[in-house]
Amino acid sequence: DRHELRGRTAKNQPENCEIYGKMEKVIWALPTTVEVNGTTYPIQSDYRAILDILVALTDRELDERDKAEAALTIFYPGFDEMPVSDYQEALNQCFRFIDHGQENREKRKQPEIMSWAQDFDLYIAPINRIAGCEVRALEYLHWYSFLSYYQEIGDCLYAQVVSIRDKKARGKSLDKQERDFYRRNRDIVDLKTTYSEAEADLLAAWGVGTKNSRPG
Repeated sequence: DRHELRGRTAKNQPENCEIYGKMEKVIWALPTTVEVNGTTYPIQSDYRAILDILVALTDRELDERDKAEAALTIFYPGFDEMPVSDYQEALNQCFRFIDHGQENREKRKQPEIMSWAQDFDLYIAPINRIAGCEVRALEYLHWYSFLSYYQEIGDCLYAQVVSIRDKKARGKSLDKQERDFYRRNRDIVDLKTTYSEAEADLLAAWGVGTKNSRPG
């Protein structure tokens, strides 16, 4: 009956509360710490810090060890005090955070069709429209919020550029309009492998590609 059902619910409440608490932590919250082998570490959760990591991970001049060290140094303000035994799990948690809390899964290698650094001025405009403000002027914006804005990008110059790159990478033919666009805009469609000193300075001015700390 209803009384018995209510009693069973009350009996199970602590377990349910624990489950709901975990759900809230994973789904609803904007985390500013991660747990690594039982230790809670503060992290750099601002979107600029994560973009710095993503730029480092695609830097062709860095080997895998350097990339891992760059990611850990940027992501964990207290990395210098972290024991070596935590490094691998700390890196796993860093990548899990970047992937919006998703577990790191084996993925088939996809063609490279975007660059967080090169395309910054292309995708930041639609992100600003979606956010309703100039996000570069914000002192702090959580990576999850930034990523949510990014995932809502619709038809725009950036989407057109990525679409053409995707077709070219997959060996698909461009239609006449796309061919004309590509001919006029090869400088923004073709992905670069290196940046000039002036371009690097511009990225630094935007707050991307540097290791400056951000609010956690």
